[in-house]
Amino acid sequence: MDHDALMAYCLSKPGAWPDEPWDDSTVAKVGPKIFAFLGSEGAVGVKCGRDRDDADEWIDRFPEDARPMPYLARSGWNSLRLDGAIPDAELRAAVDESYDRVVAGLPRKHRP
Repeated sequence: MDHDALMAYCLSKPGAWPDEPWDDSTVAKVGPKIFAFLGSEGAVGVKCGRDRDDADEWIDRFPEDARPMPYLARSGWNSLRLDGAIPDAELRAAVDESYDRVVAGLPRKHRP
């Protein structure tokens, strides 16, 4: 899966919108919260679990293509390579899970 296809998938989610809060970084948000980091490095950062232990399943399954995200790892965020061994369907499922987790934590007024 390439960057543009994944960005289009992220933005197809209800209430999703793009933002560029930092140089050279695009994120997908729902309400005021980020659910996907889509930088220029060929990876997507998503919330893969409630905590680090939960998110480590991705690292166990795809040790060459999944890694904990700097600064956010303890909260269950991983960076997943787009051009590695992770199938496109699994990448879309990771985005779906991240979106659902973020939406569930939003106040009702910010939910789509």
